Amino acid sequence: MKKLFFLLALVAAAAFPAGAQEIVKGAIEGVPAQGSYHPTYSSDGACSLPRNIILMIGDGVGLAQISAGYFANNEELTYANLKHMGWVTTKSATDFTTDSAASGTAYATGHKTYNYAVGVDVHKRPLANIPERVIRYGVISGIVTTDNMSGATPASFFAHQAGRQMKNEIWADLPSSVLKYFAAGSKEVFEATPQETQVAVKKVFTIVNSLDDPAIKAADRVGVLPPKKETGYIVNGRTDFLPRATRQAIDFLNERSKEDKGFFLMVEGARIDKACHDNDFPSAVKELLDFDKAIAEALKFADEDGNTLVVISADHETSGLAIWDGEPKKGNVEGVHISTSHTAIPVPIFSYGPHAQDFMGVQGNEQVAQKILKLLLR
Repeated sequence: MKKLFFLLALVAAAAFPAGAQEIVKGAIEGVPAQGSYHPTYSSDGACSLPRNIILMIGDGVGLAQISAGYFANNEELTYANLKHMGWVTTKSATDFTTDSAASGTAYATGHKTYNYAVGVDVHKRPLANIPERVIRYGVISGIVTTDNMSGATPASFFAHQAGRQMKNEIWADLPSSVLKYFAAGSKEVFEATPQETQVAVKKVFTIVNSLDDPAIKAADRVGVLPPKKETGYIVNGRTDFLPRATRQAIDFLNERSKEDKGFFLMVEGARIDKACHDNDFPSAVKELLDFDKAIAEALKFADEDGNTLVVISADHETSGLAIWDGEPKKGNVEGVHISTSHTAIPVPIFSYGPHAQDFMGVQGNEQVAQKILKLLLR
């Protein structure tokens, strides 16, 4: 496994995006080892159809970002304990280098589209997303993200708008969505939306501002919108929101899935990308390690359940990151960014559970969605 990480990190380091800038070095030191989850592999690669599918998107995560977390965590990562892996190409219908909206739409619908499009095709016509497709078969859905619900990736799984900048229109699509659960940023962002949107959302969802709110247990459909600090950067005070919300979403959906129909959940670690845009290497590593904790929660449930497939990938790579040096036993890693933008480097994909083998090899992001739909539209 170590040789694989070194080899692929070298490939990533050799790929320079258009508009590359002067190299920016970064370092993180003394990272406390958090360990990793070692799955049982009891259902891994089984040929039975999965009841539930959890799609986890590490925004901006290429092989170098994973490698940085791996070395900072004393050469251990839940990612690295998985056996089924491959590559995903991310170009959009109009650009060699995608943005999050076009790639998110590809993952959400199985169709390529233009950059900045949210849930619409190249002609700006709505595309049915996975939650909308699978609800017809009784499969319920949810979203967890450290971004706002109007962020490009989460929006792609419920909204249909011509541009990702149309934040109010994206929020206005939420009440007509089929989602059962969402947890995202933030209380302040939601309260800044038009009053009629807030009223419409609250008619459909029980809105709470804490994962600990007792109202969640009795709710049929719920939206968790904590204060901004609780979904912001780890370096600014976020604690365990992402792994906790991931487990809460899993339990909420699992308890409410009727007649053994199952659920679909999309989990996004959004701030890895944002840190890489800022060339903030220490923050990117901390965000990656937090996303790895969320992956662990999904895998723990997959082992408990035995009928759950977990698919982990990224919408694109950000900043052309490469690993420069490190002392893993001391939690020290150095990296270099060659851009503040996205790159077209293919991103890794890992999978665990029934039909995990379907996601090996090289595939487009739209093909990932097509495979998920094939397994859920049963």
